Amino acid sequence: MDTAVTLRCGGRMPLIGLGCWQSPPDQVTQAVEAALDAGYRHIDTAYNYLNEEAVGAGIRNWLEKTGKSRGEIFVLPMIGMYEGGVEKFLKKSLEKLQLGYVDLYLVHAPIGMKGKDDNDVFPMVDGKLNLDYATDLIAVWKEMEKMKTLGLARSIGVSNFSVKQLRKIWRRRQGPALRPQVELHAHFQQPDMQEFCKSHNIAITAYAPLGSPGRRQMAQLRFSQAVPELLEDPVVRLVAERQGVTAAQVLLRFLVQQGLIAIPKSVTPSRIAANFDVWNFSLTDTEMAALRSLDKGPSGRSFTTKMSDHPEFDME
Repeated sequence: MDTAVTLRCGGRMPLIGLGCWQSPPDQVTQAVEAALDAGYRHIDTAYNYLNEEAVGAGIRNWLEKTGKSRGEIFVLPMIGMYEGGVEKFLKKSLEKLQLGYVDLYLVHAPIGMKGKDDNDVFPMVDGKLNLDYATDLIAVWKEMEKMKTLGLARSIGVSNFSVKQLRKIWRRRQGPALRPQVELHAHFQQPDMQEFCKSHNIAITAYAPLGSPGRRQMAQLRFSQAVPELLEDPVVRLVAERQGVTAAQVLLRFLVQQGLIAIPKSVTPSRIAANFDVWNFSLTDTEMAALRSLDKGPSGRSFTTKMSDHPEFDME
């Protein structure tokens, strides 16, 4: 099986990447190096994660050690969704990562926020997120397109957008670029999103492909839904037993076998390597059908936020 997907712009994007959300700076440098050693060429990081310097250190250490080429993804923070903010935060991230360009730059979410400073990535006022109700997705996208013109990003895309919002951007875009990253896993398979993207030859990146179980240890959970028990699902465990692999490998293979890109998160070298080792087995048609039957529709979404009064909130 091919380990990468061909993009509309002609580039190639690896089907498995390393997620860096929640990864402590003192651990993520080693995690990035371990991932690149294991064969990853896709690192998912973000300004909002507040660990970009450490991610960049891992990339640099590996480049110095091997002399090989690199590839990575990172995203625009929600406090940067205004004219001038797109370029500002891209340059700040490039400085932190010590890179001259990124392969893909994403809008983090369709909802902008107003921070008191550049480090206030989840700004709060009176106990509520300080939302920017004037968020203009078309204006933000036009700024994103400028980043390609400036050579700061080879490709651009969006994260957490709905099909309706993707259609809005699709009609106004310049060129083929549109790289959606959304929550997608066995319990929340987003068939409408998959159908839209397939019809336009758009590659989807699935975040939380294992359900993001690390959220259970978060001190302050900003998401209202329960964390899905994907790794303990009886069907997943039965398929794993039949295949002689881990439950995580089954969940990842389920996605990549459909041509979906997955970005599992870990800082443990052995798990990082195991999550990439999904190319030596295939799920049968019966197993794929069984896993597809696990879809819970909208109730399977676990990343629901308390932003429903924003005009661009579309996560029903």
